[in-house]
Amino acid sequence: MDVIEPILSLAKDIYSLVENVKANKKRCHRVCERVRALDKLVRSIQQRGEGKISVDVETALQELCFTLTSAQELIEQYTKANWIKRFLKSGNHEEEFNSVNERLSDAFQVLSGALQVEQGNILYEVFELTSREKEDEVDGNEDDTELKKMLNDYMKDQQVQFDKMMKDFQEMKTNVEKVVEMMNKPSATDEVIRLIKPDEIGYEHPKKPFLITPTSEVYRGEYRGFKVAIKRYTDPVSTSPRSDNTTVTDSSSSDWAALQREIRSVFNKEVETMRRFESPNILRMFGICVQDEEGPQPQFLIIMEYCEKGSLRQVLSSTCNLPWLRKASMCLDAANGLYRLHQTEKKSKVHGCIDSSKFLVAEGYIVKLGGFELAKTETSLKRTSKKASRSVCYSSPQMLSDINQGYSKECEMYSFGIVLWEVATRKKPFEGLSSKEILQKVCKEKFVEPLPDDCPEQLGSLINACRAYDSFKRPSAGVLVDKLRSVVRHLEEQ
Repeated sequence: MDVIEPILSLAKDIYSLVENVKANKKRCHRVCERVRALDKLVRSIQQRGEGKISVDVETALQELCFTLTSAQELIEQYTKANWIKRFLKSGNHEEEFNSVNERLSDAFQVLSGALQVEQGNILYEVFELTSREKEDEVDGNEDDTELKKMLNDYMKDQQVQFDKMMKDFQEMKTNVEKVVEMMNKPSATDEVIRLIKPDEIGYEHPKKPFLITPTSEVYRGEYRGFKVAIKRYTDPVSTSPRSDNTTVTDSSSSDWAALQREIRSVFNKEVETMRRFESPNILRMFGICVQDEEGPQPQFLIIMEYCEKGSLRQVLSSTCNLPWLRKASMCLDAANGLYRLHQTEKKSKVHGCIDSSKFLVAEGYIVKLGGFELAKTETSLKRTSKKASRSVCYSSPQMLSDINQGYSKECEMYSFGIVLWEVATRKKPFEGLSSKEILQKVCKEKFVEPLPDDCPEQLGSLINACRAYDSFKRPSAGVLVDKLRSVVRHLEEQ
């Protein structure tokens, strides 16, 4: 009689499991129905007492215990989340149910025949061979129809996951190949800034400018394995930048030679300055080139690094996908460029005209600071030059409220904060407002344009710190780089 309690316990477990089955529901419920019938027989045996149980009944009860254990394990596999994988591996669910049902039926025949209980005739209907086979056939058909649908849905879901995995794999493969390619490429910062010979430059064909300004045309080209932008001046100089104000006319070849010497002198001085703040996040200048040097009117070209995605403003105005991790990485790149500029030997070294068009975006969304390299050399190549003016949108409260306010790194950090706000929002600053309205909002109301609701808290705090009304509260470029690096690391871990 020691076996009865385990049997009743197993039956109870089976009742609970059946309520949670995800497939073969009809078959599982039919097994449960037959276990309930046997449950009644076993309880009748328990009421008779130990002394009235024959050896055959004792043996049948022991075997029933094993059968119920098998039934429990069979039903349990259809309650788990990974039942489909188990099902696909076994593939013999019908045989398993048939085997369990036969064992339950055999146990009923032995127990009911030996006990000859009053309710035997009623319970017999549950196990009567003809009705049992018919019930099992109906259950099987209904379960198999549902299973086919579930398996087809599972296959479709697996196909979607597989396609996504292959897409992720291809993207990772492409990224790895790009990184390896970049590692194999020579570094632009290893190139010496110098005078470049015309035959060292190759133009992209057809030779058409991708950018035209009032004084220049810019072409795509190649120099020593690097993609470059070649700026050619369409308005040749007619006066020399010499300090004695002596005019150099176009008609004199000797005067042109003097002009070339002047330009080369300015260029050589600027090269020394440029070398002090070389950085992967500062647009690389490779040098200048003189075409038709011996002719009556030589042409001067500036050769610089080519950034295929254009300016930061162009990228932000496009439809490209910029998740927060990418935005934060772009902010870090831009800050690295500004930091290197601010850390030069000259304490007062600033860009002087920071806005989103002064940052360029290379392959991989790498941001580089531009708009100041070889500025004096470039000025000497133009017929006329205008002093760069800062947009009111990017001017700090101190610059707006006092026209005599000296431009400083703190002022530049405010301008940079506006650029960071642009990256976060992809909008243009103070769009639609007049200079007078901007002055009122920034200086009088101490207004800062809001950030998106989903902007990461740490990133938003840094952007707001850069735009602080009090210049003392704005971070230095170095501190900003450290904190932005932490923001990027945190977003990578999410």
